[in-house]
Amino acid sequence: MERLYRCPVLWFAMAGLLLLFSAGTVSGDETGLMAVGVRGGVSVRGESPLGEQMRQDFVGGDVLAMFRLPWGWYSQSGWGVGSRLMISVGAMESEGVTGFVGSAVPLVVFGSRDGRYSLDVGLGGALISEHRYGKQDLGGPFQLVGTLGISAVLFKPVGVGYRFQHYSDGTIYGSDSRGVDLHMIELTYRY
Repeated sequence: MERLYRCPVLWFAMAGLLLLFSAGTVSGDETGLMAVGVRGGVSVRGESPLGEQMRQDFVGGDVLAMFRLPWGWYSQSGWGVGSRLMISVGAMESEGVTGFVGSAVPLVVFGSRDGRYSLDVGLGGALISEHRYGKQDLGGPFQLVGTLGISAVLFKPVGVGYRFQHYSDGTIYGSDSRGVDLHMIELTYRY
């Protein structure tokens, strides 16, 4: 338990949630399902931008649903900061091992109120059915998920985006586990 108190990812998550829930509200009619989509991507063996050494390549894909949350600040021009919840279910594969991945990630979103252009960052959680993939052990079934994404609606209602997604146990299961970075392309249908 003491390890959790020293985990910087946990402190970042708590600060993000505090910021998210302390924000002013937007009108209630702007909450609810915003988009559904598919995404897929790969990781590359070697050094992670977050400092971990990945031992092998991964491939991942899933379906996602994006929900508008009622917290945000927007100017009269329609630009500002909002909040969303991204839920996904899918699979991750490496070294012949395929596992289920389900995640829920609250996001802070910078961009246009209508969602046409956005940059988001979030931290949430995931459950995975497999945590040992060949030489790489992710630690256990619960993973923290850090994400950074950029998206645009090109041809209404179709949107595209890029997402960097990092799975890590945050040393909950010990310091020998390794995280996974996925570089993903998203295709969404916006409501």
